[in-house]
Amino acid sequence: MSILIKRILFIFFLIFLIIQVIQPVRNIDYGQVSSSDLSKVYKVPKNVESILKTSCYDCHSNSTEYPVYAYIQPLSFFLENHIKEGKKELNFSEWGLYSKRKQSNKLEAVENQIKQGKMPFSSYLYLHHDAKLSDEKIKEVVNWIESTRAESKK
Repeated sequence: MSILIKRILFIFFLIFLIIQVIQPVRNIDYGQVSSSDLSKVYKVPKNVESILKTSCYDCHSNSTEYPVYAYIQPLSFFLENHIKEGKKELNFSEWGLYSKRKQSNKLEAVENQIKQGKMPFSSYLYLHHDAKLSDEKIKEVVNWIESTRAESKK
């Protein structure tokens, strides 16, 4: 290998090491469930709450359980951006801050997304197999959403 190629590789390696020092702020609530969390606004059965926490909360709440690879740059930047975008679209931790109309629309959107298999993302499922929604889990969540939406219209 020529000296020029070795120097270029060495520079790339140094840059890679240096960017490891730069870590974004983590999306961690340290076990605190906010008063505006979905589970505080609606009566959520334990099985549905467990499904949502396993399959949705990492990207759609103020509490993410980070895998080991999340501390390696540039993957960390990608993950934090993905979480930020997910929370902007839907944040279960801030559910109570949404208007009743927005809550109803978000529930309908969640129902449609999981029925169509659009959520969770397949890229997420690749490394988080436990987040995959079986037909039974989808049915449990959909049934809860439908009953909750019907109840809130009364």
